[in-house]
Amino acid sequence: MLEIGFIGTGTVGTALATRLSRKRARIIAVSSRNLTSAERLASSLPHCRAYSSPQEVADAAELIFITTPDDAIPEVINEVHWHPGKSVVHCSGAHSLDILKPAEQAGANTGSFHPLQTFASIKQAVENLPGSTFALEAEEPLLSTLKKLASLLDGEWIVLKPGDKVIYHAGAVFACNYMVTLVELAIDLWQTLGVPPEKATRALIPLLQGTVNNIDNIGLPDCLTGPVSRGDLGTISNI
Repeated sequence: MLEIGFIGTGTVGTALATRLSRKRARIIAVSSRNLTSAERLASSLPHCRAYSSPQEVADAAELIFITTPDDAIPEVINEVHWHPGKSVVHCSGAHSLDILKPAEQAGANTGSFHPLQTFASIKQAVENLPGSTFALEAEEPLLSTLKKLASLLDGEWIVLKPGDKVIYHAGAVFACNYMVTLVELAIDLWQTLGVPPEKATRALIPLLQGTVNNIDNIGLPDCLTGPVSRGDLGTISNI
């Protein structure tokens, strides 16, 4: 069975390692700048050991996930001595495979495995991960391995080509971050009516959930409701 390691034990790394371990994947090594964080994750996984350096994880595992913040990926890649036969994968939604070039030049297989999901906390990340879509970049045979891991996580997958990440990431930002921004604007508007933010949030959540359900079950553009869909020009002109 493939032996997997994680460099970085923050929200994404912990969620992926936890979920993969529950599916009986062999997570054998983890490391973090904060050794206590790595030890905490390792203690929750069978047969897993916490290490103080990324090099020790790279030496121990066959498939190494880099789940650090994006800005730290180049540092990790340049710090570790990679070897042929190893596979190294980052989980950034913004970066393509070019950021892993030093590992590729050393003979390692390189790939990208980005969960299209919002991770506000470790608990929510672990709960939200199943059913997510994973954006993959890799050549065979690593690509097939990443597809299997996405399926193991009860998820779907899409394969991106070089240069696709900018558009992919922009679409994800529009769907996720912009929704948060729009809800904040709606809450601010309601405060002018004297509705406190907490109550406005509770009122809007069922509307948001209904909208998501309509997108899922009816599809675009037929799920659009309200004065725009009805052609109520008078109402629209007053907004």
